Amino acid sequence: MQIRDLPYSDPGEPDVRSGPRFLLWLGRNQLGGQLKAMAWGLLQQCGIAGLPLGVGVAVQAVVDRSGSRLALAGGLVALLGAAIAIGETMLHRTAVTNWITAAARVQQLLARKTAELGSVLTRRVAAGEVVAVSTGDVEKIGWFVEALSRFAAAAATLVIVCVGLVVYQPALGVVVAIGMPFLALGALPLLPRATRRADVQREKAGRATELASDTVAGLRVLRGIGGEDLFLGRYREASQEVRRAAVRSARMWSLISAVQVLLPGILLVTVIWYGAALARDGRIQVGELVTVYSAVTLLLFPLRHFEEIAMAYSFSRPSARRAARVLALQRVVEPSGTDTGVSSRAAVEARAGDLYDPATGLLAPEGRFTAVVCGDPDAAGRLAERLGGHGADADAEGQPSALLGGVALDGLPLDAARAAVLVQDKDPVLLSGTLRELLDVPSSGRVTADAALAAAQCGDVLDALAQASADSDGDPMRTRITERGRSLSGGQRQRLALARSLVTDPAVLVLDEPTSAVDSHTESRVADGVRRLRAGRTTVVFSSSPLLLDLADRVVLVHDGEVVSVGVHRDLLRTDARYRAVVTRETDDEQDGGEEPKALETLEETA
Repeated sequence: MQIRDLPYSDPGEPDVRSGPRFLLWLGRNQLGGQLKAMAWGLLQQCGIAGLPLGVGVAVQAVVDRSGSRLALAGGLVALLGAAIAIGETMLHRTAVTNWITAAARVQQLLARKTAELGSVLTRRVAAGEVVAVSTGDVEKIGWFVEALSRFAAAAATLVIVCVGLVVYQPALGVVVAIGMPFLALGALPLLPRATRRADVQREKAGRATELASDTVAGLRVLRGIGGEDLFLGRYREASQEVRRAAVRSARMWSLISAVQVLLPGILLVTVIWYGAALARDGRIQVGELVTVYSAVTLLLFPLRHFEEIAMAYSFSRPSARRAARVLALQRVVEPSGTDTGVSSRAAVEARAGDLYDPATGLLAPEGRFTAVVCGDPDAAGRLAERLGGHGADADAEGQPSALLGGVALDGLPLDAARAAVLVQDKDPVLLSGTLRELLDVPSSGRVTADAALAAAQCGDVLDALAQASADSDGDPMRTRITERGRSLSGGQRQRLALARSLVTDPAVLVLDEPTSAVDSHTESRVADGVRRLRAGRTTVVFSSSPLLLDLADRVVLVHDGEVVSVGVHRDLLRTDARYRAVVTRETDDEQDGGEEPKALETLEETA
């Protein structure tokens, strides 16, 4: 896999049973790249380890005054230098490729999971943790994958050099071969503590990131209630905890680094002392002593990769654990007795029919305009998402899926469920781009952009965009909309999002408070435009606006998680006190006084 081939056509199905298993799965999928990097790493490190041989031959040639052997040594050093240059270049290339492709695989998996879960994701996992996984954790995981091949090359080089020294000079080679395992594994007893401290640091850093993300998301509200100083203090305290944890972790890693320097130093002193004694007795030549000494010195280079792989694993393990936890989330909770083995043909046929939620008893008949009144806005949002087939959330495990035409939406393929039911939440997002690009969405083709904009009463929005257009003809469709539509008012953003949903023209359209940010006159026209455009199509609107409810074919009151009243708006105003309390915001005294509902009077005056 090369960088130019990204993204993957299929990133695969990860092993998310644990963090180490996820890393192992990544390693298996990167096996080809790992073997390439290991091969180039062996060429580079064996070239470095072979330099002492050339130096030793050159020294001995000078001692023996042999010009031919000196020339041979020079050629050997030049050859090894070329091997080092080629190996270093290609190792860097393949290692970085492994890093990027592994990170890209993880990011594609996270993106796929995010698209699958939708808004349910942030209810199961904190938004800050999702951000941490998709940014910092992906980098740490890629680091481990990239460092693994260099470590494997370093370990193989140590074995090759030790065997070569034993063959080249048995007396000193045996000393090096005996001491090398202690050098490679000497810091192993310190790694568990270092790993625990690194885990604590990453955990605290993740909490700080979550706090920062949530604070920024709610900054406008915090300023409104004067709570920004309180949250700033909390973040300052959390960041200090991260700093203290990082210092404790760094101390342990510095101790490991010290051990990695101390033990090779002891081995080097031992080799020099013993080798000098052997040379004094005439048992070895000076060139052989120089070769062994230089080889031991240069072995410090591959030994550094042992420390690096330990650090990479300790930092990537909690990152992999968090990534595996996110990737292990499931979109659906299969209800008992529900047959989820739906064929593609059945999935398409199931796009027609009544929409029914068994948990609350809510029924939205096919082709009708149904309004849902719910006193709890959060419960209304959850119900809207469940009607869209997003599955039961963590707070409602075991709730049955909504049914469309008698088929569970959770049992449909994801693309079929999304094509059948579209849910627009109360805070829709507008991506940056032109208005034409905003409305260029997958659709049935039966609703034009002009018809959708007219139904959503976007005339003033088009005028504003035409004035801001950079084109001489003032075409609003070519005007760029800034990120999240920040250049527009809340009502304008809401109506453009509604127009986008209307263009899609799904079999079932679920709208959660689609007119909460517009004035009453515009709200009435929007409600009438939606009703006319969606004639013959199933539409469900969550709202407590009398102007919108009065236009609905059917109004359903949901109280305490179940349907308690069904009818038309004006009848429910007269007969149901709970409905009247939600819609008119009447107090208990007004209800007991038996006064004529003011909302009904207003509607009659409007009519």
